Amino acid sequence: MLTTGLTIDRPRSLAATVADRLRQAIIDMEIPLGSELSEVAVAEQLGVSRTPVREALSLLQQQGMVMIIPQKGSYVFFPSEQDIIDLCEFRIVIESRAVSFAMVRQREATLKALRKSIAGMEQARERRDPVAYSRADTTFHEAFIANCRNKYLQASYALVAGPIATMRSHLSIPLAGVQNRSYMHHKQIADAFEEGDILVIEPVLTEHILATRQSYVQALQQGLIGGQGRTEKGADT
Repeated sequence: MLTTGLTIDRPRSLAATVADRLRQAIIDMEIPLGSELSEVAVAEQLGVSRTPVREALSLLQQQGMVMIIPQKGSYVFFPSEQDIIDLCEFRIVIESRAVSFAMVRQREATLKALRKSIAGMEQARERRDPVAYSRADTTFHEAFIANCRNKYLQASYALVAGPIATMRSHLSIPLAGVQNRSYMHHKQIADAFEEGDILVIEPVLTEHILATRQSYVQALQQGLIGGQGRTEKGADT
């Protein structure tokens, strides 16, 4: 009998690698929201067979990134206004608690991650690179989740982390002035975290997410985002 605690290293599956590549391409706006994802086209572009692509699309469906319609095809998700509202409300609840846990349990590690993310935002602003800014924005918020030391909270967030990161880039980048407000909020949150002032962080974080919600809805209503392959069913998801 094997001793308890023994583990083996499992090689990363090709399907998981393909899923990660597609996930990042969606988040970074290489693929528009609502676009059709052809198994044949993706397989040819990545130089793999259709089997790992099909498995990758199933993985992305579980992450809320892709919608598979039987007898029709696979599409990048396209959020409705209610999706935006629901996800932002979820963020307020989860992130507020994660901030308080991270401050008590992993304060220095969290602060280091926040400062690194702020530096990434500053560099992206200097280069006028909105995609790089969006990536730094994502790592900022995920620093609280990663350091809260609560596996159930982390698992809950992981279920929607992909759509959250995707909406952050696709729905905020098209609007003028959003990045300036975002940067100001992140600086306020990081400074308050360093001071250990949770009473300052929570209202700023809530204001930040509510402002984000408003921007996302505005971008959606004004048709400022992609969706070339969007189907009628996909528009309601």
